This record gives sequence, structure tokens and C-alpha cells, in this order.
Amino acid sequence: MEKSPAPEIELIEQNGEVTLSIGGEQAMQAWERDLMWASADLLCRHGQDFYEVGLGLGLSALRIAGNPATRSHTVLELFGEVEDLFRAQHPDLPATLSIERGDFFRRIFELPSSSIDGMFFDPALDMDVWKDEELWRRTMPEVVRVLRPGGVFIPFFSTRPELRWQYVEHFRTVRVERHPYTAYDTTEYTYGTSGNAYIQCFYKD
Repeated sequence: MEKSPAPEIELIEQNGEVTLSIGGEQAMQAWERDLMWASADLLCRHGQDFYEVGLGLGLSALRIAGNPATRSHTVLELFGEVEDLFRAQHPDLPATLSIERGDFFRRIFELPSSSIDGMFFDPALDMDVWKDEELWRRTMPEVVRVLRPGGVFIPFFSTRPELRWQYVEHFRTVRVERHPYTAYDTTEYTYGTSGNAYIQCFYKD
């Protein structure tokens, strides 16, 4: 259900900018670091065993794995090339961090119930996946299932102050944090290249 398993994947470093490109699209950029760290720190306030979907540049993965509260952090990545690029940049990984390969929309059904304290969700998905209402109706109850009571689900930040429809119907309590951001002038996936970003944290009651 995620991107085609054979897109072109590149780590582009030019003019002081770092971009992970998947299938010719900007999947992630290094300017996101502070927002990814803030998301990771919020996640780590809610337990010790965590799961992340989408490795990207590994900014949040390393932050979560390096938090003193973390006992285990597993990252699920669809593309082997993304993992290879990350490991080339970070050959010595924390003992708390493990990386698995797979498609989230299949793997979520295999995860044990009440097995994690929090999930950080930042995969590279095609727009038709984001718009697939039936897919999200099937998937999100499984996300709730694998969270422990009091666990949290944190998707990647938004630059619009609105709750994402894919998730909001499945949780009663949501916390939103506002953070200023400045993207690259070349950034294509935000609403403007500066302003406020919103980190949404969904709680399993």
C-alpha cells in the first residue's frame, strides 16, 4: 500500500541543504530536525517501548533511541536503500534501536496487542494512499490495538492547524503543540517555508 518498491532513492546534499528524495519527491529534509526532536521527546514522555514507521534521515529514530527513558525502539522502513543511506551516515547505532523492513499496512496486523507505549508515524506515502478512506478505517483500529493503555500515536508535524481525518475518529484525547519552523526556500511539501508547525499527539484512553 506504500510507494512502489523500486523508486529512485537519493540523498541530495547541495547548497547547504540535505534532502532525502524518494521517487523524485522530497521525502524529508534536514531542516526538520527540531520538529522531529520535539516529536520524539513528546513520545518518550509516555513509556519506554516505542515503534516508528518510516526511517527517513533517522533524526527522530536516533533521538528516541537515545532518550534515557527508552528501553526499545523499533523502526519499520519499506525501502532498503533508505536504511543503507542511514547506516552509511551512522555506522554505530544505539543498542536500543532496531530497524525492520516491511510495509506498515501489512505489518500492523502482525504486531502484538498492547505491545508498545508509543508510535511515531512518518512514512513516505503516495497521495492516493492518504486519500483511501477504507484503508485508514481498517488500519487505525489496529494502531490503537497495539498501543498500551495510556499510549500515544504521534504522526509527523503539520503546517496547517487542523486535526488529520485519518486519525482523529479513533482517539478521544488529542494534544497539539505549536512550534515555529523555517524550511528551505526549495521545500515543496509545506504550506509556506516559515510559520507554525503543529505536532499532534493522540492518546489511547
